[in-house]
Amino acid sequence: MLTKRIIPCLDIKDGRTVKGVNFVSLRDAGDPVELAQRYADEGADELVFLDISASEEKRKTLAQLVRNVAHAIDIPFTVGGGISSVEDVGILLENGADKVSINSAAVRRPELISELAQKFGTQCIVVAIDAKLIENEWVVHLVGGKVPTEHKLFEWATEAVDRGAGELLFTSMDHDGTKQGFANKALRQLSETVSVPVIASGGAGSVQHFIDTFSLGNADAALAASVFHFKEISIPELKSVLRNNQIPVR
Repeated sequence: MLTKRIIPCLDIKDGRTVKGVNFVSLRDAGDPVELAQRYADEGADELVFLDISASEEKRKTLAQLVRNVAHAIDIPFTVGGGISSVEDVGILLENGADKVSINSAAVRRPELISELAQKFGTQCIVVAIDAKLIENEWVVHLVGGKVPTEHKLFEWATEAVDRGAGELLFTSMDHDGTKQGFANKALRQLSETVSVPVIASGGAGSVQHFIDTFSLGNADAALAASVFHFKEISIPELKSVLRNNQIPVR
């Protein structure tokens, strides 16, 4: 049985780590390089690094920050935010990213997934999907959950994998930052729908929530931010409890 992964997420704005609730009310959570190093030392399996204020002018700044983080850690490292071309991905991988996460650009032009998978391999392409439950249907949203699309979660996830996504990062916008637990019912259906690993995101508030998303949601990995940034949950303690609950972790 594959081991389950614990993945801290660093949301980056203007070179600092930030965290909010439902993607708003952001507060400072520290220096990304220092946090990345701390998580690697504590036993995180991977890191996700999302530039939530990405724009073309900031691409060089982001590349430098990626390089600094890559030098500080020895675990796999996914970078996302404002990626819209093969060239963008090339720059990030050259600077030390192991994988890239694409979201809005993939929804707007799904061919991008195929282009990136063909050029760099499916193993480094993560498609991030943000969705909200509307009238009993999971609807894919863009721009931090502000803009609904015509895509439905499970159909879009299937298309993304068919086009070459090697992993899916599913965030429930209804759960994000609320610390009320992950969207386990949707996660289980997603993991049964696609053939690639599914990362759960949005809602971690307790150790029990991680147990639930692995056992009830069948997630392959769980991503969280504030509970790790503000030391509400320690990664070594979390892994110890997961092992005690017969959930395989590294």
